[in-house]
Amino acid sequence: MRTYLDHNATAPLRPEAREAMLQALDAVGNPSSVHAEGRGARAILEEAREQVAALVGVRPSQVVFTSGATEANNWVLHAGWDAILVSGIEHDSVLAPARTFCREVIDLPAERSGVVRVDHVQAALAQRAGRSERVLLSLQLANNETGVIQPVAEAAALARELGVLVHSDAVQAVGRVPVDFEALGVDFLSLSAHKLGGPKGVGALILRDGLEIAPLIVGGGQERRRRSGTENVAGIAGFGAAAAAARRDLNEQQRIALLRDRLEREAIEIAPEAQVIGREATRLPNTTCLALAGASAETLVIRFDLAGVAVSAGAACSSGKVGASTVLAAMGLPDDLARSAIRVSLGWTTTERDIDAFLAAWSAIAGGQQHRAVA
Repeated sequence: MRTYLDHNATAPLRPEAREAMLQALDAVGNPSSVHAEGRGARAILEEAREQVAALVGVRPSQVVFTSGATEANNWVLHAGWDAILVSGIEHDSVLAPARTFCREVIDLPAERSGVVRVDHVQAALAQRAGRSERVLLSLQLANNETGVIQPVAEAAALARELGVLVHSDAVQAVGRVPVDFEALGVDFLSLSAHKLGGPKGVGALILRDGLEIAPLIVGGGQERRRRSGTENVAGIAGFGAAAAAARRDLNEQQRIALLRDRLEREAIEIAPEAQVIGREATRLPNTTCLALAGASAETLVIRFDLAGVAVSAGAACSSGKVGASTVLAAMGLPDDLARSAIRVSLGWTTTERDIDAFLAAWSAIAGGQQHRAVA
């Protein structure tokens, strides 16, 4: 029996989402059509919009459905900014468009704990004060590798004083911690369905009420002329159902946090030389980043997979070249440590048995000296 501990990559589909999608697949009409079949499809779409809106505390009209958070991030970053403030711990779907589309990218440093300090944001914002330019601050709500939660509300308050708009990639946070759009004080929020138990290939951009940016995709006028293309009705229905279930089950995160804490505590007992990255910061309840200096993250992931346990590597392979995690490098971790980190992410399906399975595999892999041979 397999043990799945890679919820930050994608969470298993919730039964509520599966059922909603199956029902939506029987809806014949195009949601832009005015006949009865079209109105039926439109009703499915709008119910899902209400469910997603409720998850983050906004009006349904503020929710624009996309193909995923990568599209949502690209849409915001493509909006003709003169400068963008961004840190190296962001997901590449923020960093790549920032470097591609923005005239000037201002790097915000991250602490070794994985936190972008508010005073560093304040200093970077102060340097832009008085300039006649369009500036965006993009700060993720929680990191996908370490689970470290960023001070988005505090940074957004500083940005607002200077007329700087704020975007936050909230993909990993939504459904795992309470997220209130208004309390955060941001202007744009990116979401993804499959991180919280919805289907892959659907997400949303949340816009501040009354704020508009130029469409990234044109040619049909759907989504209030914000995002053209016939909506993915079945996928959106699944997104809505997953959002409703995640909102209902937010208290479940207390159980998941206890499982994560047990995993970390016993993993360190087994291998005292291991480190939990970001442990000193406030983190998501489901995420741990374990580093075992001298080991290869890729090899560790393979060995866990052979033991029936799915986890992720902090390092990535690109074009056949193995490199350290850019997130951990941006945190200032030594290269050997950054290359040895694995991410273990729990979720709504995780049980004590899954933690037992992980620890048994960890004991066999990291408890002895075998890992030294893969350095």
